[in-house]
Amino acid sequence: MTITEKILARESGASLVSPGDNIWVNAGILLTHDVCGPGTIGIFQREFGKDAKVFDPEKIVILPDHYIFTADEKAHRNVDILRAFVKEQGLPYFYDPGTERYCGVCHVALPDLGHVRPGETIFGTDSHTCTHGALGAFSTGIGNTDAGFIMGTGKLLVKVPPTLRFVLDGEMPDYLSAKDLILHIIGDIGVDGATYCAMEFTGTAIEALSIEERCTICNMAVEAGAKNGIIAPDAQTLAYVKARTAKPFEPLYSDPGAQVQAEYRYDVATLEPVVARPHLPDNKALARACRDVKVDQVYIGSCTGGKLEDFVMAARIMKGRKVAVRTLLVPATRVVEQGLVDTTIDGQSLRQIFEAAGVEPIAPPSCAACLGGPIDTFGRTHGHEVVVSTTNRNFIGRMGSKDSQIYLASPYTAAASALTGHITDPRDIA
Repeated sequence: MTITEKILARESGASLVSPGDNIWVNAGILLTHDVCGPGTIGIFQREFGKDAKVFDPEKIVILPDHYIFTADEKAHRNVDILRAFVKEQGLPYFYDPGTERYCGVCHVALPDLGHVRPGETIFGTDSHTCTHGALGAFSTGIGNTDAGFIMGTGKLLVKVPPTLRFVLDGEMPDYLSAKDLILHIIGDIGVDGATYCAMEFTGTAIEALSIEERCTICNMAVEAGAKNGIIAPDAQTLAYVKARTAKPFEPLYSDPGAQVQAEYRYDVATLEPVVARPHLPDNKALARACRDVKVDQVYIGSCTGGKLEDFVMAARIMKGRKVAVRTLLVPATRVVEQGLVDTTIDGQSLRQIFEAAGVEPIAPPSCAACLGGPIDTFGRTHGHEVVVSTTNRNFIGRMGSKDSQIYLASPYTAAASALTGHITDPRDIA
């Protein structure tokens, strides 16, 4: 069996599962946030009763992150609903934006808080829950109805997905990142190329990636329609997890020769920086082929592109230079926000590098404009802006205005484009 099949088999009590099997799977973690949490709670209480108790308080994590820093009354109401439910249920893992426990974007905070463990299952009311497969877990996004059912029972009926294996070998060229790798893959197979499949990533190039970069790869598996993205845990994974949790876990691995639906191979040494042009993540083009595209705004943030290493990449490009267009930075979590102060390049902190480059004041950690948000959301587009963004989706209206044009790119390419005012291959700056 593949790693995905093995995890689902173990969590269903089966000795063997095959693609297409429908099985009841135990939930290791149920994740929700301020956008979908109130709906999940409403379904849970409707189906199980107003006084019903959740299946296991230790296995529910609530991380508000989407619409936090806003004056919008409905956004505030959503968080109030979460607070009331958490108090009623006595849930220990609520990261309240009104307190010091607030963390930031759920998909970056969840592994950092020690809630992601290899070999386990994570269901979350957000499509980018697939991020956590980077640590060798089966992690997938679900709707509020399924989440409400899990909240009451701790189980979900899951159809076992077939696996697509992506083998990436070779040495990564400088100024190429995981974001480029996944944009290449999605561009090749299409936004429906992995529909209800497990995307398993392996190879020497994957092994060489940091945990944060692996998260970027798995984060965007859903943009190809995947059920989940997954990377087998290695020594780096185990060290990362053990540094964050004392809870026991048992990693699982694909059997040698496990059958997959298809296998794709890449030599990363031959790849170049790319962008995804409006309005789909598979609309791939080489960055150097888009030099004539003028840019109004650059956005570096989100669960995909707001991690500390993403800002290190951007700072490498921006150091000693000035941006030519409005440039917005949104650290994903408080840990990343502090990292902008603590992490230095040649004696300058990342924050000092960005401030000297003339970026806008750095926003507090949240999803911010990645999902558009209320009218006062930081970075939200309001007109015909052309935006280069490190986020994960460039659908019409995704960052606010339906008239904006969003180009997805790596932090390297986004930073280079900020300096020139047009889409720029980072190698041309470096």
